[in-house]
Amino acid sequence: MNKTYKYILVLLVSIIVAYYNSGKEEAELSGLMPVSRVVDGDTFWAEDGSEKGVKIRLIGVDAPETRNGNNKKIGFYGQEAKAYLTDLLSNQEVRLEYGVDSLDRYGRVLAYVYLSDGTFVNEELIKKGYARVLSIPPNVKYADAFVFYERDARESNRGLWQKESE
Repeated sequence: MNKTYKYILVLLVSIIVAYYNSGKEEAELSGLMPVSRVVDGDTFWAEDGSEKGVKIRLIGVDAPETRNGNNKKIGFYGQEAKAYLTDLLSNQEVRLEYGVDSLDRYGRVLAYVYLSDGTFVNEELIKKGYARVLSIPPNVKYADAFVFYERDARESNRGLWQKESE
């Protein structure tokens, strides 16, 4: 097969895969769910129709700890991260985009989270310096973008990247 035909074949396969994945992504989105409570800067509860609700852990981000426990210490900017997420999610409904792995080892739902106005919560936390990137395969869909936003936040001394003396 000559190079032109190989190029066309690769292009067609790419288009088919992109078309298949675009429909798949839409199917992975949940309906809107009201947020009931924020646990910390990267975890919250939402009402899913069950008695208890669902505990959601944001994919791709790691906010500083807000309390000591499980071999973890309170982190610099942890309370601020929790306060920001609380303000962002207060009286909001969210839509979840599920990762490849849908649960973590603690039974929390892993998700990329969007407000009803389209705001991408995971991204906002990193952009504003309330969280750092935490990419755990296979849930790495937005990892490259998150790394870019973290670098920008760090270089701009936003949030947890600010100098502690300031």
